[in-house]
Amino acid sequence: MQKNQLKKLLNDLGNNVIFDQDLKKKNWFNIGGKSKVFYKAGNLKDLVRFLKLLNNQEKIFVIGAGSNTLISDEFFDGVVIKLSKNFSRTSLLREDVIVSGSAVQDGNLSTFAAENHLSGFEFLSCIPGTVGGGIKMNAGCFGSEFKDILLSIQAIDYKGNLITIPSKKINFEYRNNDIPENLIFLSASFKGVKSNFQKIKSQILKMKTQKEKNQPTKIKTSGSTFKNPINQSNKKVWELIRESVPIETNFGDAHISSKHSNFFVNKGNATFKDMKKLIDFVSDKVFEKTGVKLDKEIKILE
Repeated sequence: MQKNQLKKLLNDLGNNVIFDQDLKKKNWFNIGGKSKVFYKAGNLKDLVRFLKLLNNQEKIFVIGAGSNTLISDEFFDGVVIKLSKNFSRTSLLREDVIVSGSAVQDGNLSTFAAENHLSGFEFLSCIPGTVGGGIKMNAGCFGSEFKDILLSIQAIDYKGNLITIPSKKINFEYRNNDIPENLIFLSASFKGVKSNFQKIKSQILKMKTQKEKNQPTKIKTSGSTFKNPINQSNKKVWELIRESVPIETNFGDAHISSKHSNFFVNKGNATFKDMKKLIDFVSDKVFEKTGVKLDKEIKILE
């Protein structure tokens, strides 16, 4: 739809709808252009109404914490949706089951589980982003993934219909699953194992210490750029990059992290084209050197 049509259609939704929103500050790379519409959903009722008004006539992109996302500098002729703090609640359904809003930070879910003496969530303390994003890509580290603790997902499709999906109905793979693309995750239920609080906290501290030792922090990065090629090589992707590409390789302000070669960094004012060139260059060089075809882990909006 044309912008004027959308303004008229969405007029009653107030300040939660922003036109020509700059997306640069909405992601960890600090890269990106503007979107035709940016909608911050205050609650489920408002989100249902918004989607029914759109009637699936616009491209939709859901953004969480903005980690693991690279956004084009060009105008996005569609709708970007972000869920508000009302989707950031956690509670105990029973002593070993947690219900979490999809906008909850992964680290906060890990903390909540620890405070309730539930193990199995420790790895989440080292994953940036939100629960919704983690489910979407089956995020994981230290040998654990979202699929290991997930019981069910509550979601809404782009037409405003609510749906619940048990985890046993989902086919999970490494950093992937077959959940339909036209769903916005609202909440999820997770199962943990009762354990000792100090034991859980000790494991979290161990994981965080190892992460900080091996991965860059407090910089403009999107985390892991490529998935580990588990079906093509026994080596980690960072090892293949190290073998194939000079670590000082850069395009403008888009650099490879000297601490972890699968982390790409915006060291100043990198553009989308700079970062995309670096990603494509590294992918090509790894294939030339090793024959391994890399698959991107980050989401690209263009």
